[in-house]
Amino acid sequence: MDERTRIILKSGKDQSLRRLHPWIFSGAIKKIQGPAREGEVVDLYDNKNELLASGHYQDGSIAVRVLSFDPVEVDQQFWDEKISNAWQLREKLGLVSDPQTNVFRWVNAEGDGLPGLIIDYYAGTAAIQMHSIGMYRNLKAITESLIKTGGKRIHTIYNKSESTLPDKPGITERSGFLLGDSESGEVLENGFRFNVNWMQGQKTGFFIDQRDNRKLVESWSAGRRVLNMFGYTGGFSVYGLGGNASLVHSVDSSGKAIDLTRQHVEMNFPGDTRHEAFAVDAFGFIKDIKNKYDLIILDPPAFAKHQNVLNNALQGYKRLNQKAFEQIAPGGILFTFSCSQAVSRMNFRKSVFAAAANARRNVRILYHLSQPPDHPVSIFHPEGEYLKGLVLEVE
Repeated sequence: MDERTRIILKSGKDQSLRRLHPWIFSGAIKKIQGPAREGEVVDLYDNKNELLASGHYQDGSIAVRVLSFDPVEVDQQFWDEKISNAWQLREKLGLVSDPQTNVFRWVNAEGDGLPGLIIDYYAGTAAIQMHSIGMYRNLKAITESLIKTGGKRIHTIYNKSESTLPDKPGITERSGFLLGDSESGEVLENGFRFNVNWMQGQKTGFFIDQRDNRKLVESWSAGRRVLNMFGYTGGFSVYGLGGNASLVHSVDSSGKAIDLTRQHVEMNFPGDTRHEAFAVDAFGFIKDIKNKYDLIILDPPAFAKHQNVLNNALQGYKRLNQKAFEQIAPGGILFTFSCSQAVSRMNFRKSVFAAAANARRNVRILYHLSQPPDHPVSIFHPEGEYLKGLVLEVE
């Protein structure tokens, strides 16, 4: 193994590594022995010179993202094993061979031991998002591993890291095709059809993480009047119609998203008059819908991407949920979510509790929701559980 730059931690700052947490913050570093180059593999030592881990170095708040807690050569074999192990987990979950679903997350960053790397699979396309310079430096090796593991199941690989890679000098070609040239394609999720554009859509093109929660909405929709707020391309709306809702209304501020919602409804339920879509501000729409809906879905974009805006985010969740509690019909069901990593499950629940109290409605928790198992969370990295949700009955 080549001699690598050594990072020595301050006394006591090694405890997170001993608990197998995969991040080291810049403030924990005592000294650096050797050149500290962005994206290169460094070795982490405690103050007594004991090797603890190896990972990608980056000049920023998170200084090192750990790749291994054991001595390891980060070569092609390393990437092959990691990518293959992630695929095998999805095989165990039944996703690879499911005739009703051909879209899933292939690599989920820390959850698959590859911090800084997201790969989503869309019926033969692998869409990559890199969040660290270390992953960018290894894009060729990662691509080779995807082709080797996916085999005939892969015809397109698209790198979509324009908005996720940190702004560093020398980082070029943040997005582009690495294999094939398909810009979009049709996928199946639980038997429902959706068009996904990995070049233009949000995230890698589709919100795969809500798959199981959409299925739960389907099971609660029969005979109900459903409102899908912040509906994006209408995933929850399609499931509501599939669950025999009496009507489904979709709301999103983006006219393009509403157009895609209508397209997805037409693909799955041609000519169905139960659905209407509105390209309007969600906060304005929810103010005047008293008793019109008895199942409401609140799935807003992340209110807090960083800890320094956490309090404002929690207030935002409280105001939004309070409006829903005030407006929903008696006996209604509320699905409410936060996708903000900075918002803990407990803080989200407290915001919803305060909203219910302010609305003076009696509310009961029916389900606690999270992301599906193809978005695994390392038990040593609780921050990876970014998606939180509650299903509530409002008397």
